[in-house]
Amino acid sequence: MAYTLITANRNYSSWSLRPWLLMTQLGIPFTDKLEPFAAVSNYDAFRAFSPTGQVPVLQHDGRTIHDSLGIALYLADRHDGIWPGEEKARAWAMCATCEMHGGFSALRNDCTMNVGVRVRAKPMSQALRRDVARIAELWAEGLDSFGGPFLAGEKFTAVDAFFAPVAFRVRTYGLDVGKAGQQWVDHMLGLPAMLAWEKDALTESWREEGHEEELRACGEIIADFRQT
Repeated sequence: MAYTLITANRNYSSWSLRPWLLMTQLGIPFTDKLEPFAAVSNYDAFRAFSPTGQVPVLQHDGRTIHDSLGIALYLADRHDGIWPGEEKARAWAMCATCEMHGGFSALRNDCTMNVGVRVRAKPMSQALRRDVARIAELWAEGLDSFGGPFLAGEKFTAVDAFFAPVAFRVRTYGLDVGKAGQQWVDHMLGLPAMLAWEKDALTESWREEGHEEELRACGEIIADFRQT
């Protein structure tokens, strides 16, 4: 099976991280193709390979599979390990993955992903406090129910991949996700695949002003570890 996964900037693209990490961590081979955000709007340029004008996109066997959840579902039909094997854990993981995919808009807007910086966040809105509290609750539920160290048990699955961008956000903004949640964050940030993504983020040679403006709106940048 020859897969090509098209993603965008390592610093910014939380949606790209999900399938990239899922495939990398599970050892599913793919060709890694990077299409950076070159402007505030990349819709027209990305339409050359993506029907939605967005990333990520998986190309396989003449098919174009778009959307991070669509990619995960497509891979689950072809590879073991995308979802937990145990039925209760699998049901929980699927629900949590869909909740992340379709929700937490305040977290996305108020804590934009930027791997290479640390931010003193502005005062949290009620909506953001609610999102962070729900994430802490959800993570604690999974870790308590299935024993960790991953959210649905001892093995990494899609639910970990879908919350992986939040792990970077927790570190960037110093978000309080509870003791259990922080242990999961620390575990995730130490995975070789996450470290590889972070290394690439820190050495990227471009920045996109629209994403940088979003970052500045989230709070005061107190450290920037990006090398260019």
